[in-house]
Amino acid sequence: MTDTDYDEERPPPVAGARVIYLGPVAPHWEIECTFGDTEAVDGLRVRSMARLALLPPHDPQFRRNRERVVRDAERENIELEWDLGLPEE
Repeated sequence: MTDTDYDEERPPPVAGARVIYLGPVAPHWEIECTFGDTEAVDGLRVRSMARLALLPPHDPQFRRNRERVVRDAERENIELEWDLGLPEE
């Protein structure tokens, strides 16, 4: 099975969430529901904040924990977007 086969079989997302970097003062992150099932996003928010609460984006552990949050969102079929406050390249 290729990646495109998997994408075609995946149902539409049950919800959408945006992870926003708030700045250098903790808490660094906010996770808001953009559409869909708010209870699913609330569950994702609790788990994600446990991973991200004290990590700014420049922290070496941030990359690993970000990937864990992304995998968690994929398992729950939640569309995830990140706003790190950086200009897009």
